[in-house]
Amino acid sequence: MDKFKFLLLWVLIVSAVVTCEKRAKKEVAMKMELTSPAFSEGGTIPRKYTCDGEDLSPPLVWRNVPQGTKSIALICDDPDAPMGTWVHWVIYDIPPTASELPEGVPAVEALPDGSKQGINDFRRIGYGGPCPPPGRPHRYFFRIYALDTVLGLEPGATKDALLRSMEGHILAQGQLMGRYGR
Repeated sequence: MDKFKFLLLWVLIVSAVVTCEKRAKKEVAMKMELTSPAFSEGGTIPRKYTCDGEDLSPPLVWRNVPQGTKSIALICDDPDAPMGTWVHWVIYDIPPTASELPEGVPAVEALPDGSKQGINDFRRIGYGGPCPPPGRPHRYFFRIYALDTVLGLEPGATKDALLRSMEGHILAQGQLMGRYGR
C-alpha cells in the first residue's frame, strides 16, 4: 500500500472514531428525565388514573430539557394491548418553559398555554387511562420529546401523524413506564 492510500485510510479511521465519540456524548446529553409523583418507574399506576377510577391524567414532571428546545411533545401508549399498541394520550406544542403537566389535564383540543391534544385510540381528544382486559398487568409508556421546532399540527393529530412531524426534530427524549392490571 502506498503512503497516500495509507494516509487516507488512517484519516478515515480517525474521523470515524471521532464521529462515534461525538455521537455517544450527544446521546448521553440527550436524555430527559420523566417522573410522576403518582407512581414510580415500573410501579403500579393508581386506579384514579384509569378507566376504573376517575380517568384523570397523572401528574408528570420532567427535567433536563436541552437548550434550543422550541416545544415538547408527549405520547402515552400500551404495547401489551391484545390488538397491538394502544394509544392513550397525544399532546404536543407544549411550551419549552413548561416542566410539568398537572393531574387531570382537561380533555380539550387546545390548552390556554398553546399545547394541543391529539386523538387517542378511544377516539377521543386528550387522555384515556389504562383499561386493560383481565389478566396480566399491562405496561404504559409515557414518552416525552424535546423538539427544535413548534410543530404547528392542528389539534386532534394521531400518534402516527405526530411521530412523522417530529422526525428530524428530536433534541432529547425520556420515558416513564407504569403498570396496571385488572
